[in-house]
Amino acid sequence: MSDVFSTFTLSDLDSRARHIFRDIVESYLETGVPVGSKTLALSGGRSLSPATIRNTMAELSRYGLLASPHVSAGRVPTQAGLRLFVDGLLEIGDLGGAERQRLEARLAGTEQSSDQFLEQASGMLAGLAGGAGLVLSPSAAPQSPPLRHVEFVALDDGQALVVLVYTDGRIENRLMPRPEGLLPASLERAGNFLSARLKGRRLEEARADILEEMANGQAQIDAAAEGLIKQGLAEWSGSEEATDNKRALIVRGRAQLLDNLEAQTDLERIRLLFEDLERKEELIALLDRTEEADGVKIFIGTENPLFSLSGSSLVIAPYRDAAQNILGAVGVIGPTRLNYARVIPMVDYTAQLVGRRLGPNAR
Repeated sequence: MSDVFSTFTLSDLDSRARHIFRDIVESYLETGVPVGSKTLALSGGRSLSPATIRNTMAELSRYGLLASPHVSAGRVPTQAGLRLFVDGLLEIGDLGGAERQRLEARLAGTEQSSDQFLEQASGMLAGLAGGAGLVLSPSAAPQSPPLRHVEFVALDDGQALVVLVYTDGRIENRLMPRPEGLLPASLERAGNFLSARLKGRRLEEARADILEEMANGQAQIDAAAEGLIKQGLAEWSGSEEATDNKRALIVRGRAQLLDNLEAQTDLERIRLLFEDLERKEELIALLDRTEEADGVKIFIGTENPLFSLSGSSLVIAPYRDAAQNILGAVGVIGPTRLNYARVIPMVDYTAQLVGRRLGPNAR
C-alpha cells in the first residue's frame, strides 16, 4: 500500500475530490476534530449533498488520504494526506508588514548577548506557534539563568517529570527515569533539597557544592532521592552545555505542549515527545540536515524516525550569515495538527532575523 501512495499525486484526484479533501484537512487543522459529511455540506459553500460528500470521503479513504478514528465518526487526514496537502494544496503567503514588525520587536534589544537572543527566539516561536521552539546554536550553549524552584512529579512507567522554574519566569519540563522504590515523599524532599540550594544560583555553579554535600553525608535525604538528584545534576548541567566541537540545542516551550492537550489520550504522545526532545544529539543531527534544504523543511509524523512514536511534526529552517553560510537552524515542533500556513512563514522569517543578528559575530 505504501508503494502505491508514495507516487500518489493531486492529479489523481478530480476537482470535486480535491476541494472536499482540502476542506476536510483545513477544518481538521483548525478544530482538531473529525470532519463529517453533514458538516461539509452545511459549511463548505458547495451545492453537494451529504451522500455525495460521503462517497467522495470513502474514495479518499481508499486512497489512504483520510481515516476514521471511530466507527461512524467523521474523517481525519492521515500522515500521507497531510503530506499531500502541505505539498500541493497549502496556501502560504508572506508575512504582512505588521506581523514582520511584531516579530522584529519581539527580538529587538541591542544590549542582548547572542545567548540571550537565541533564548528569546526559541521562546518566541514556542509562544506564537503553539508548540516547542527549537534553536540550534552556531556556538557554545547559552548559560542558563539562576533557578527559583525545582519540583519532581511522579509519572507512570518509572518516569519522573522535573519542573525547573527560573528567575526570569521561564519554566522547563524534563523527563528522567525514576529510581525504583522512590516514594512520593522522597520526590518532594528531593525537590525541596534542590530548591533550597539552587535558589538564585545557576545549575553549573551549584552542582559541585550539592554533590559534595551528599558525598559527605550531610544531605539528610534517602538513597533513592540522592540517586535521582545525582542523575539530574549530571544531565541538566552537562547536556545543555556544548564543547567547542558540539552544537548547542535550545528547547523552549515544553509546557506549551502540555497546555495545548486536546484530549487525555494525547498525554502519552506528549510524554514520548518529551523523551525525544531529551535525545539532544539525535535532534541536533536532525536539525543539521537543514543544510540539505534551501528553505523551510517539514517533517510529518514518521517521516523522521526520531518522532515516529509521538506523532509530531517539525518545521525547521536554516539561518545563514551574509555569505549564505549556514550557521544553525530554528524551528517548531508540535502535534501534526500544526497551523502550517502560519508556522511555516513565521519560522522562515525568524530564521532570517536570527541570521541577520548573529551572522557578523557567529564565527
